[in-house]
Amino acid sequence: MDLRFEQDLSDVDFGGVCPAVRPVLVAGQVRNIAGMLRLQLEADTTLSCVCDRCAATFDKPFHLSLEYLLAEELEGEENDDILLLDNGTIDLAELVREAFILNMDTKTLCREDCKGLCPGCGANLNEEACRCKKEIDPRLAALAKLLE
Repeated sequence: MDLRFEQDLSDVDFGGVCPAVRPVLVAGQVRNIAGMLRLQLEADTTLSCVCDRCAATFDKPFHLSLEYLLAEELEGEENDDILLLDNGTIDLAELVREAFILNMDTKTLCREDCKGLCPGCGANLNEEACRCKKEIDPRLAALAKLLE
């Protein structure tokens, strides 16, 4: 059985920001393999993120691959790769929502080498040089006067 649906996750909050401004496109299938049901899902969207270093907004592709075995009951100990069916059904929307939340990055960067903001003047060091006047260490102030 093939599956395809869109899910709205725009209400999912990460540190005061809701990055999923576009629908999450979910596609997958359920297959019966030797009497076992195997669920495979792929979820894709583009997130609207804020860089944790320079506070710039940027779009970031997000892809999620999920694979589970489905069962009516567990035989033995619990396994995170096996999902229990509830009267022969499973809530795929809730499954995708939970996986989306668990797989979000805890830190987002506009690029790997982001230099961030200057703590003194607040300049975005990716776009411009720091405007701060370099302060002289008070212990070396006497030597600085000699150089003038």
